Amino acid sequence: MSLAHLSFIAVCLIWGTTYLGIRVALETVPVLLVAGLRWMLAGVLLSAILLARGRRLPPLRMWGALVLLGFLMNIVGNGFVVFAQQYVASGLTAVLIATTPFWSALTERLLPNGDRFSNRALAGLSIGFSGIVILVWPEMSQGGASGRAFVGGVIAIQLACVGWVIGTAYAKRHELGQDPLPATALQMVFSGIMLLAAATAHGDWAELSFTTRTTAAMLYLAIAGSLVAYSAYIYAIQHLRLSLVSLYAYINPIIAVALGTVLLGERLSPRIALAALLVLTGTWIVGRRT
Repeated sequence: MSLAHLSFIAVCLIWGTTYLGIRVALETVPVLLVAGLRWMLAGVLLSAILLARGRRLPPLRMWGALVLLGFLMNIVGNGFVVFAQQYVASGLTAVLIATTPFWSALTERLLPNGDRFSNRALAGLSIGFSGIVILVWPEMSQGGASGRAFVGGVIAIQLACVGWVIGTAYAKRHELGQDPLPATALQMVFSGIMLLAAATAHGDWAELSFTTRTTAAMLYLAIAGSLVAYSAYIYAIQHLRLSLVSLYAYINPIIAVALGTVLLGERLSPRIALAALLVLTGTWIVGRRT
C-alpha cells in the first residue's frame, strides 16, 4: 500500500475523532485559542522536525499563497467548525461537514466552463438540503436564543465547507513543491499567527484555563488532528484523485456520532437521525455525479 493511501486512511480515522476533541477543548479554552493554539503548535512542531532533518521551508515567493490557504482552510474551514461546536453536537457537526461535496459541485458549476448539474446531482442536492431543513426548521420556528445559536452554528458549518472546498481546489491546482510538507508546516504557522492575533484583539487570553481533559484534547488536536492528519490530507490530495480523498467525509460522521453518543451523551433523536440520513444520502448521490 502506498504512502498516499496510508495518508488517506489516517485522515478518515483521525479526523472522525477530532470533533470530540474540539468539544472537550471548548470546556475551558475560548474558540479562537482552540483553533489558534492547535495550528500554531502543529506548525512549529512540523517545522522543527523538517528543519532538524535538513529540509528547507518554502521560499518567500510562496508565502502569499500559503497565507491564503491558511485563511481558507484553517481559519474559515476549521475555525468556523470550532465556533459552531459551541452550539451543535460533535456528531451532528461531522454529519453537516459531509455536505462538502454539495459545495464542491456548486463551486464547479460557477467556474468558467464548469460542469452542468445532471439530474442525479440535482436530486442529491435536493435530498441533502432537505435534511438540513428538517434539522433546523424546528429551531427556526420555535425561536429563542438557543434556537438562533443552533441555526447560526449550522450556517457557520456551511461557510466552513465553502472555505474548505475553495482552499482544497486551490491547493490541488497550485504547486506546493515536490515535497508538500514544508509548505503545510508554514501554512499552519501562518494560520496560528492570524488566529492568535484575533484572540489577542478579542481579549481571549484572560479567559484561558486548562484542565487535564482540555489539555489532553488540545494536544490531541494539535498533534494527531493537525500535525499528522492535516499533513496527511495535503499529501493525499497531491497524489490521489480528489474524488477518492473526499470519501473521508462519509467515514468521519460515523466515528464522530458514535463517540459523541457514547462518551458525551449526545442525544440522537429520530428527527436528527432522519436528517443525518438524508444529508449523507444526498452527499453520496452528489459524490457519484460523474
